[in-house]
Amino acid sequence: MKKGIKIVTIGGGSSYTPELVEGFIKRYDELPISELWLVDIPAGQEKLNIVGSLAKRMVEKAGLPIEVHLTLDRREALKDADFVTTQFRVGLLDARAKDERIPLKYNVIGQETNGPGGLFKGLRTIPVILEICKDIEELCPDAWLVNFTNPAGMVTEAVLRYSNIKKVVGLCNVPVGIKMRTAEMLEVAPERVNIDFAGLNHMVFGLNVYVDGVSVLGDVIEKMADPENSMSMKNIKAIDWEPDFLRGLNAIPCPYHRYYYKTSEMLEEEMRAANEEGTRAEVVKQVEKELFELYKDQNLAIKPPQLEQRGGAYYSDAACNLINSIYNDRRDIQPVNTRNNGAIANIADDSAVEINCIITKEGPKPISVGELPVAVQGLVQQIKSFERVAAEAAVTGDYNTALLAMTINPLVPSDTIAKQILDDMLEAHKEYLPQFFTAVEA
Repeated sequence: MKKGIKIVTIGGGSSYTPELVEGFIKRYDELPISELWLVDIPAGQEKLNIVGSLAKRMVEKAGLPIEVHLTLDRREALKDADFVTTQFRVGLLDARAKDERIPLKYNVIGQETNGPGGLFKGLRTIPVILEICKDIEELCPDAWLVNFTNPAGMVTEAVLRYSNIKKVVGLCNVPVGIKMRTAEMLEVAPERVNIDFAGLNHMVFGLNVYVDGVSVLGDVIEKMADPENSMSMKNIKAIDWEPDFLRGLNAIPCPYHRYYYKTSEMLEEEMRAANEEGTRAEVVKQVEKELFELYKDQNLAIKPPQLEQRGGAYYSDAACNLINSIYNDRRDIQPVNTRNNGAIANIADDSAVEINCIITKEGPKPISVGELPVAVQGLVQQIKSFERVAAEAAVTGDYNTALLAMTINPLVPSDTIAKQILDDMLEAHKEYLPQFFTAVEA
């Protein structure tokens, strides 16, 4: 019988890894991990060695018998794993910077997971995650795949639709951040707050809010209408909502909704930022440079507080809570990306949604919300169409399908502009999109 849990983290050289290691250490009594394998690619070897050494120091300081392994050999790591977490970035931050800058040339928002940038991150990422799925199927068929890699909804959609892996959960820190910020606004402990989350990744709504089981949605909306309480994230400018719009919506939007409901203001802000301090990717490169200098310190044996500047707050809690709940069949409620199975009536049963689920040893069981409110269902369905067509384009390498995905995204104003951006970005990312160029050459 196995003595402990084997966890494999693909993209182990990420600056987020210390957050994950901290979460595992904190839960060791419930989650007895014996092996943690951190996997990366040759281009990430230096970062893997730095982060891996810090992870080993953190485990040693905690006095726990967790073996931390560092490797560039994914298949070696995956053998007999119990959980596989994925947090990689194809093309690294340089690719993200292109995703953010190129659309701006066409007066279109350039963002990591929304619009043209989100499409291209998906086109680069999906073929890689599907290769990982093939390895999982062969080497650890009983493992759970927990994906943090963005765009998490589109990636989960692709795994459900184009792989044989059924034990997959997509994870995002946005709902956790909303819950924590809501508790702060209400001046109550987070464990007293429950929010009915439903929608898609980076397109999720809080349909109701409860404190100790009593609905307080109206109070939360009134507080959100105050500019002092604007909900946002490190990577999204907190442009104030129109109070009357929030009252009309009667639901909590996530920070990413600003790209759709405040498109012109967000585009203007992105243009300004790109010209003055750089795109978010360029800012993050500097933050990461400073973080890795900190990580090199042989006396550092904890997650440094500066990591919060990276924008990944609550990832460890979200990830480790999920793994803990599956492993221990805790049957608690967590918002995750999973197969809809009829939980949202407006979306196909076999599509990925982000929704509150009961987390069991058999995985997430989505909690039905019926139909989404009329006010939000159209935008959610449009983004789901975008995700599905984008996933198909990533798998087939079909140019026309990619153009269709770009055009139906609400942030792109026309098919002509979509084609211009598509051509520009295909050329810029050619190295990471072989499926498009081999198809053309054939």
